Amino acid sequence: MDEARIKAEEQGAQARLDALADENALLRASLADMRSRLDELEQGTERDPRTGLPNRQRFLAELDRVVGLCARHGEPAALLHIDVNGLKTINEDHGRMAGDAALAHVARLLSRLIRSTDVLGRMRGDEFGLILDRLDHDSAIETAERLELCIAQNPLDLGAARITIAAKIGVAMILPGDTTRDVLRRAGQNLSRAKTDG
Repeated sequence: MDEARIKAEEQGAQARLDALADENALLRASLADMRSRLDELEQGTERDPRTGLPNRQRFLAELDRVVGLCARHGEPAALLHIDVNGLKTINEDHGRMAGDAALAHVARLLSRLIRSTDVLGRMRGDEFGLILDRLDHDSAIETAERLELCIAQNPLDLGAARITIAAKIGVAMILPGDTTRDVLRRAGQNLSRAKTDG
């Protein structure tokens, strides 16, 4: 084999290696882009589109985590089940966008009043959940009363109308040995009592 042919084959092999390296770099960039988009999609599925809060699925995962911590360490925690009153009437009188604005308004008010360690999420419809980590019963009740008062005292301004919003809150302590279902059931029962008792 002469020297010229060997050099030509060597150059051809190098060109193929360079092409493969370029293709590999493109594949890596494409993979990184797909992973980034997947992360965005996964994050999007964990957020409620109307409020930006964790959705029910994400919130329940956080509640599972806190219930597990309480079982292991016995530290006090509470679940607040928050029901916004009159959302149906707001939708009927002012339109669906006003109802969405009311939900976002309540979410903003609640978010401003809670600690960074607390977890606020939208459960469904006009219901929110709030996990108060490392908080005793009396403090949980005080927090619920403060949140109800704040919502009542801060009407939603729609420009053409100011809408007073009210909420009722059921409080359930998270006890060692509880399941997530136990805590949700007690919070729901206490919310029903709060509505009945006014």
